[in-house]
Amino acid sequence: MNMEGTPALHGYYMPAEWEPHSQCWIGWPERPDNWRDNAVPAQQVFAKVASAISKFEHVTVCASAAQWANARSQLPENIRVIEMSLNDSWFRDTGPTFVIGISASSSSTPEPKVAGIDWNFNSWGGIDDGCYRDWSHDLLVARKILAVEKLPRFPHSMILEGGSIHVDGEGTCLTTEECLLNKNRNPDLTKEQIEDQLKAYLGVRKVIWLPRGLYGDDDTNGHIDNMCCFVKPGVVLLSWTDDEKDPQYERAVEAFSVLSNTTDANGRKLEIIKLHVPGPLYMTDEEATGIFQEDCEAKPRLPGTRLAASYVNFYIANGAIIAPQFGDLKWDDEAVRVLSQAFPNHEVVRIEGAREIVLAGGNIHCITQQQPHIPQSIVNHD
Repeated sequence: MNMEGTPALHGYYMPAEWEPHSQCWIGWPERPDNWRDNAVPAQQVFAKVASAISKFEHVTVCASAAQWANARSQLPENIRVIEMSLNDSWFRDTGPTFVIGISASSSSTPEPKVAGIDWNFNSWGGIDDGCYRDWSHDLLVARKILAVEKLPRFPHSMILEGGSIHVDGEGTCLTTEECLLNKNRNPDLTKEQIEDQLKAYLGVRKVIWLPRGLYGDDDTNGHIDNMCCFVKPGVVLLSWTDDEKDPQYERAVEAFSVLSNTTDANGRKLEIIKLHVPGPLYMTDEEATGIFQEDCEAKPRLPGTRLAASYVNFYIANGAIIAPQFGDLKWDDEAVRVLSQAFPNHEVVRIEGAREIVLAGGNIHCITQQQPHIPQSIVNHD
């Protein structure tokens, strides 16, 4: 069911990712021009991620007709697997952004409700700058998910990916100028116009703009979910490096300065927790050789390319942090320590081998999309 008007006009807002989920949506990778060795190693890691999340909340995996049986065979029985056509498996960006609200009721008690925003999508930059040339299946992913769940749909013509926004659930949105103001997305919209759309569709009152995202995150033009995220209202995690010679250092210091000199929608100064990046890590010759790159439809993956690896790119499940691990023992362990302190009421679950996901341009947060559960406490949302 398509909704007229904006979510905010109907009383909806985007909840924070640590609020309760009813389930998690994940796509299934297969394209050989983006995932090495016919996506076999990546599928094993996707199965690890889905299995880990399924211990804390319901999981639905969407796989193409050609891959449904393969996905079903690799996943536990408690995970629902449904058939869906995909161009690739980045459900943070192609799935709906779920919003929640309160509906008027004939009874004296308001009824909680959930809906989804179906943003426009152009493969992170269109024909010239995007990651692949045909995204016709991905354009329908959000609509199909909402149809499966029988939820209202707010269509939007603005191009926006879910990985480019983070919210605190109390009126504040984090994003980057590098991505949302890139001319390969919405060249006809000004910064103010984009901000107005975020407020109208996410139900936020303030947008904090970081200048740039993580160094090397060229596929997404600097998504916020590799760079910075909320831990709770008033507290953020920031991708950091202590190496002043690392190109990420300048970006981290720049972001730290912006975050230190702003407040959230409720006037709070932000507490900033530094989360050191791994590596730096680079694509090997062997890894690049495993990607089908002759006459392919996807962006080339070249040996020696710096990987956009970040521990900020984790998934918050009901009671757990599903955290990427890259085989960098020093920083893997440090990330788990920092995440455990930042989320003391969550179990931190390590996903070994997350490098397989980052080889194709993203990580755990990028391949997941939470669907919120609607607690009665929403009635008290301001």
